[in-house]
Amino acid sequence: MKKVYADVMQFRGTHYNFGFKQGEYFKDSILVRNREKQWKVRKPKFSIDVEETRQIFARFAPLIWEEMEGFRDALGWPMERVLLEFCGYRLDIDKSGCSIYVGNDYLIRNYDYHPKTYDGRYTIFKPTDGGNAIIGPSQRGTGRMDGMNEKGLSMGYNFMNRKRPGTGFVCNMIGRLILELCGTAEEAADLLKEIPHRHSFSYVLFDKSCDTPFIVETSPRRVEIRRGYSCTNHFNIMTEENRHVLDDSKRRLEIIEENQTGNMDGEAAFKLLNGSDSGIFSKLYGAWAGTIHTSAYFPKTQKAWFALGGDQEPIEFDFAKWLDGEDLPIEKVEGLIDTDIPFVHMEQADWFK
Repeated sequence: MKKVYADVMQFRGTHYNFGFKQGEYFKDSILVRNREKQWKVRKPKFSIDVEETRQIFARFAPLIWEEMEGFRDALGWPMERVLLEFCGYRLDIDKSGCSIYVGNDYLIRNYDYHPKTYDGRYTIFKPTDGGNAIIGPSQRGTGRMDGMNEKGLSMGYNFMNRKRPGTGFVCNMIGRLILELCGTAEEAADLLKEIPHRHSFSYVLFDKSCDTPFIVETSPRRVEIRRGYSCTNHFNIMTEENRHVLDDSKRRLEIIEENQTGNMDGEAAFKLLNGSDSGIFSKLYGAWAGTIHTSAYFPKTQKAWFALGGDQEPIEFDFAKWLDGEDLPIEKVEGLIDTDIPFVHMEQADWFK
């Protein structure tokens, strides 16, 4: 078992200043040094056009562009490198898992991916220049793989395939756009119909007034919306976009659906997904599909839970108190994960393996 951690970053201020603080955090970090090695071995399968990227952010989220300018100034990098590492537009992605279960008053998800991609950061950000306050783990610095905003909108996404990628935003930046710009699940579903998508993902959207969550199936070619309480790694509507082998995705979904009852509380649902013997939690880290964290969001009470690894008692964040100006005493979340693969934010990673 490997002891892992995620730093907790709390910030109130402008997007630019938030970007500058994050740039100082990442400067000379082992994570950045590991990524430098990565690009020597794994050539990017995309191109970066700074002006085109600036224009797409100017259309949808100009303040996030200012955040990246803060990264640039703190790191002393050219904008091309900032976009390569932290932008979330046009980036490529490998296969992954992920399972999501929504109950009466909560959204819980397992984030299944590869340790060499993990930021190891949990962020709480309240912008003073526009946009929603957000709580949740970060991915690629500026992105969010799951989270909840001040209006109670909660989000998590699940990977579907890498077929025929298009020009557009990748999943973690789309997660950030949803939480930053939208107040309800319906607004988020409308946004997902408008923005360009690089890959195929499902986004599960849940808010405090939502009777049945939105599950939005997206690809570079089209977007479809359905309603449901659970999601793994296959589309129900856009079946032509699915991968050929779906056995594991369907197996996890069946386990979740078999356990779904109207009276299952958040604690029981969290244990269902986080339990290492549940059949939902995954140890397939070498296959880019191991469970790194389990997150839970409670829109009505504005509480968030977070745990690294399996069979954990989650750390609780009182987002409502933080929004009222009370700093939370948590600086780091620790956990245990059953893998020998290095985490890039805390160990040297060998990209030749």
